[in-house]
Order: sequence, then structure tokens, then C-alpha cells
Amino acid sequence: MAEYLASIFDTERDKVNCSFYFKVGACRHIDRCSKMHNKPTFSQTILLKNMYINPQNFAKSADDSHCKSEYGCLHQYGILSSINKILCCFTTPSRFLNKYLLVSSVTDEEIQEHYDNFYEDVFIECEDKYGEIEEMNVCVNLGDHLAGNVYIKFRREEHAEAAVNDLNNRWFGGRPIFAELSPVTDFREACCYQYALGECHRCGFCNFMHLKPISLQLRKFLYGRRLRRHHSSDHVGTRRTRSSSPRHGHHHS
Repeated sequence: MAEYLASIFDTERDKVNCSFYFKVGACRHIDRCSKMHNKPTFSQTILLKNMYINPQNFAKSADDSHCKSEYGCLHQYGILSSINKILCCFTTPSRFLNKYLLVSSVTDEEIQEHYDNFYEDVFIECEDKYGEIEEMNVCVNLGDHLAGNVYIKFRREEHAEAAVNDLNNRWFGGRPIFAELSPVTDFREACCYQYALGECHRCGFCNFMHLKPISLQLRKFLYGRRLRRHHSSDHVGTRRTRSSSPRHGHHHS
């Protein structure tokens, strides 16, 4: 009997434990799920809940009946800005950089730049402060339980624990960070393969991860930092040179 229970643990046949939470680290029923969400006491992976604000999702939601007013948008997303603008680039409070992107005239290139800047800021801050990162993934699903979720898998469990303890006392992009250890260690089981092929028919409301890729240039830069650290005395937190077009106004606070 014990062997049978072990074999079905956190699978669809398990009537006690939630298989979606085990595989994806999030469940659409959230705290109302009829099955148990077994939160890990140790893990290499952390979850930063709803951290990434996707400009495309914001534009879609602004047309929704639940988000007609500016107050509704601000309340839903926690952004103290005009309904037509969202924060385009986040950094940690010590070096806060505000960039704004007009949702009404956003291009695919600007969406990717916005995302790359976000990804770079989070990756470098977390790796420099807490420890080496094996991989980092960001969800662009529309469902509340997955929208904007950031999953960071560290090389060592103690680094993940330190990150959770510290990040829960920090703010990012004007909003508090909600961090927790995640059971997800194999993202191949958590991601939606149909989405990767452009064939997911559930749009953004799929219950598997829709992961947004970073640009090849940024991938080479971030994962090449470790090699450069062994051959250079430069500060490891050095960032890429970012484009500064007239549409992307900067101001520091």
C-alpha cells in the first residue's frame, strides 16, 4: 500500500495532494483547492508572485469591463501612474530607474526591450546578492495564479532560502515582493509545449506555464558573466548598455 501511495503522489490519481501545485508551483483554485498544497521547507527554486507586469496583458485588461476606470487599473496592478502608461523598467530601490511605455502604441520590439530589462535587473540583483542561478523563468499567462510569476532556480538550496527571507522585506517597481519556496525543479514538466509551438488554444488561461524567452543577446550576456568574473576584476553587476530612444524617458528616484 505504501508503494502504491508513493507511486501516485502528486499525480492526477492522487486524491489528497494537488498535482498542479506540485508541477507548476501554483493552482488556479489557490487557497480554495480541495487538495493539499504541500509547500516545501527546502528547495532550489523560489517563486516571486505576480512580479512581472506584462504591457500586453495590461492593455488587454484595460479594455475589460472590470477595469474601465483608471482607479480600477491602479487598484488591480498596484501602479501609481496614468492608465495609459506602465512602468517599463524595474530596478531595486537603491538604484530605481523609471521608464514608461505607452500601451496604446507599443511595438513588439519595445515589449521585448521592456521584458529584457526587467529580466536583467532581477537576475543580476538576485545572483549577485544571494548566489548562482541555474535558470530563471517568467510566466506571461493571464490567470491570476500564474500571471507575472517569476521562478528562480538557484544552484544551492541555502541560497534560495536566503533569497526568500530577504526578498519578502523588499519592494520592486513600487510594489512589495511576495516570495516563497517552490516545489518546481523541472520546468520541462511545468511548461506548456503547445504554447512554445504557438498552438495553445487556451490563450493565456492555460494552467501550465507560458514562458516568455529573453533575447539571445541577453542570454549570452547573463550566462556568460560567470566566465568573465574569472578573467576580469570588473564589478560582476555591470549591466548591458540599454537603448535610449525619445519615447523612453528616464528619471531616477
